[in-house]
Amino acid sequence: MIALQLKNTKNFMTHLLLSDTFDNFLFIEGEIVTFNTFTIDGYIQKRFYEESMDGYSSWKQLRELCFSIIKGKRTPLSFRFVFSLSPENIARLIEQKGLDFQAADVQGLYLNIRFDGARLQCITGTSLNTFSMDKSLEREWDAMVPRFFDKKGLAFEPEE
Repeated sequence: MIALQLKNTKNFMTHLLLSDTFDNFLFIEGEIVTFNTFTIDGYIQKRFYEESMDGYSSWKQLRELCFSIIKGKRTPLSFRFVFSLSPENIARLIEQKGLDFQAADVQGLYLNIRFDGARLQCITGTSLNTFSMDKSLEREWDAMVPRFFDKKGLAFEPEE
């Protein structure tokens, strides 16, 4: 787990809400506090769809809804979003890095994005379906996130 302080809130919010930067991540859950508190569970309700749907919505599916809640003249009091790398990208990471894990062993590789009204931070997280002393996947995920932010031009500094 690493914590990153985002240095340019406006730039990050543009990437988060107005571009496809995070669209391939799964949206696990979120909360936006403006004039009300809006809580969103990203788990897909299978009964709503005629075809078989399972798992979590992508950020792409919910980005415009969240933007419509956040946009306006006033800054939100706070928000928090929990994203996860998709199962396909988890499998790709394991394969590319030659890790001794199966994709099915991984519950999620998470990005926790939090805004407290003044500062914006991102905290990584790793959850496995089985117990393991092997921290190589966590280390690779913690290294991948800063590289991703650098590639996208998202300035940050590590938090202690």
